[in-house]
Amino acid sequence: MQNASANTGHLPRPSRLSDVKGWFHPVDQVLFDWILSRQRDLEQRGDLLELGAYLGKSAIFMGAYLRPEETFTVCDLFDSPAPDEANSAEMGRSYATLTRRAFEANYRSFHDGLPQIVQEPSSGITAHVEPDSCRFVHIDASHLYEHVHADIAAAKEVLGPDGIVVLDDFRAEHCPGVAAATWGAVASTGLKPLTITATKFYGTWGSYDAIHADLAAFLKERDDMWHGAEEVAGFPMIRISGKKAREPEHPVSRHADEGAPELPADTPAPPPTPAGAGSRAKGLLSSLLTRSGRS
Repeated sequence: MQNASANTGHLPRPSRLSDVKGWFHPVDQVLFDWILSRQRDLEQRGDLLELGAYLGKSAIFMGAYLRPEETFTVCDLFDSPAPDEANSAEMGRSYATLTRRAFEANYRSFHDGLPQIVQEPSSGITAHVEPDSCRFVHIDASHLYEHVHADIAAAKEVLGPDGIVVLDDFRAEHCPGVAAATWGAVASTGLKPLTITATKFYGTWGSYDAIHADLAAFLKERDDMWHGAEEVAGFPMIRISGKKAREPEHPVSRHADEGAPELPADTPAPPPTPAGAGSRAKGLLSSLLTRSGRS
C-alpha cells in the first residue's frame, strides 16, 4: 500500500461508526441522511466529493448513499509531505497517526470497495473531478481563507444543477477564515444559504424554494431538533439546534459482532472543544496553521 505510515502496528477494527475517531455530530448526520436520501428519492444523479477526510467518519457515512454508477472521491493529504513548514508542524503534532492506511482500513470495515482517493492538496481537485458532475460536496479541509475560498470555487465548478455544498467549521472561533470565505461566497457568488447547524453550513447554487420547503416540513415533524428562520441575503435560512438529535441509521461494520476495538497505545484522543467555542475543535493550533486537503 502506498504512502503507509511508519506506524505499522495493529490498526483498530471499528465495530460501529462511533468507534471511528472524528467530529461528525448527530444533527449533521441527520441532515446528510435527509439530503442524500431526498436526492435518491428524486432520482437526482451525480457523484459525491469530500475534501478533507481525517480518519473517514463522514466518508463512511456518505459512502452508504453511493449508487453503482456513481463515483465517490475523497481528497486528503493523509501522510504525504505537507506543502509548507507550518503544515508539517501541525501534522507532526496533531495528526501523526493520520495515514491513508488508517483511512482505508476504517472505510473497508464498512464498505466492500474504497472511494476514489486523491492524495494531494485540495487545490488540485478539479483536475480529478469533472465539471457539473457532483450532487453533494462536503468541504472539511484547510481552515485558511484563501484555501477555503478556492475549495468553494471548486465546489461550484463540480456541482451539477441543484447540488448541495456543506462547509465545516464555518462558526468555530478558531477558524475565522472559514467564516469569511463562506459568507463571502454567499455575498458574491450566488451561494444560497439553506441551513446551518453549530458546525456546518449547507447551501446551493441551484433551486432553493423546493428543498427549503421540504426541509422545513421535515424539521417540523421532529421533536429532537429546534429550528427557526433567519433572513440572510434575501433567503429564509433555517437555523438548527440539534444537541438532542437522534442519530439516523448508520452503515454496518463487518466487525459489528466483535465488540469495541482495542485502540493502539499511540492513538491520540480528539482535543477538547475550547470553552464557548460553540462547535467542535480540532485543536487551537489550526488557528495558525493550514491543513491543506486535510480534515
